[in-house]
Amino acid sequence: MFARPAAAASAPLGCPRFQARLACVDLTRQTMWVTERGKTVWGPVPIRSGRPGYETRTGWHAIEWKAKEHWSTLYNAPMPYSQFFSGGQAFHGTYTTIYTPSGSHGCVNLHLRDARQLWNLLTPGTPVYIWGARRT
Repeated sequence: MFARPAAAASAPLGCPRFQARLACVDLTRQTMWVTERGKTVWGPVPIRSGRPGYETRTGWHAIEWKAKEHWSTLYNAPMPYSQFFSGGQAFHGTYTTIYTPSGSHGCVNLHLRDARQLWNLLTPGTPVYIWGARRT
């Protein structure tokens, strides 16, 4: 696990400054990026987050486990390059468009190429910070 900053200074767009690598997710803008020592090292890229009733959980999380070719038994759907950060919620690619008004079932969906790149940047234990609210 990681040590949350006691009084993190806010970096641009609400992602706290953090000395280690940090995955930042802005639900309001439907974007995410990765920082290290307060500097952006990847992204920002567009995302699709949880629809009403299946909201993506906000706050501090950490990558718990990864599965390159995960299959959701709950939704009977592929979840390529899955990186789980809050129970069943994960960053993962999708074979369809992320630009749909409905949203996901709580996961953070990415274009497949972005999910593949993110796979190589995060490891179990990497902190994740999610804030904002998806506009419907």
